[in-house]
Amino acid sequence: MFTDFLKTNGPELLIKAWEHLYISLIAVLLGILVAVPLGILLTRMKRSAPVLIGAVNILQTLPSLAILAFFIPFLGVGKVPAIIALFFYSVLPILRNTYIGIKGINENLLEAGRGIGMTSWERIRFVEFPLALPVIMAGIRTATVYLIGWATLASFIGGGGLGDYIFTGLNLYQEEYIIAGAVPAIIMAIFVDFFLARVEGKVVPRGLKGTKQAV
Repeated sequence: MFTDFLKTNGPELLIKAWEHLYISLIAVLLGILVAVPLGILLTRMKRSAPVLIGAVNILQTLPSLAILAFFIPFLGVGKVPAIIALFFYSVLPILRNTYIGIKGINENLLEAGRGIGMTSWERIRFVEFPLALPVIMAGIRTATVYLIGWATLASFIGGGGLGDYIFTGLNLYQEEYIIAGAVPAIIMAIFVDFFLARVEGKVVPRGLKGTKQAV
């Protein structure tokens, strides 16, 4: 019975859930730190942008297990290679939405910024980034939900998390282990998406709400 499983493994389940959330959020944070500045930079590189975004698109199509296995010879096993692999998967939604969000800004608004003497950095900070924020936040939400799902594969290289239960259940043909890994991961993804939606509601200016673009 699953209730008996929870009584026996409840504390361990909480630890696995925390590991799962930890590696997912660290990977997303790294993705934000890299993809947002890179997306802004690509809006200034008209010739290179399609090539670089295309390269990231190709990376996104590689199987998750292949990416995880690729880092084993270089980084061994554990949380670090799992986080790095998940980081690569977080880059595309955030990078693409940052690029699209800024490129979609009305040119008249940018000209107005230039007209009042704003530097390039000031236009990014006070005009482009705030106007693109709804689209960027949509990319962050998408990446976070994806990574919480993909993080179940971190168990394949010893990264821990809820995937440990799923792989154990598959190996032992024990459905309670599979449920213990899959259901909390689904609930976590829903909760985190709801939380980020609330954060978006706080940080996005009221007049810009409803302008985000799905990825």
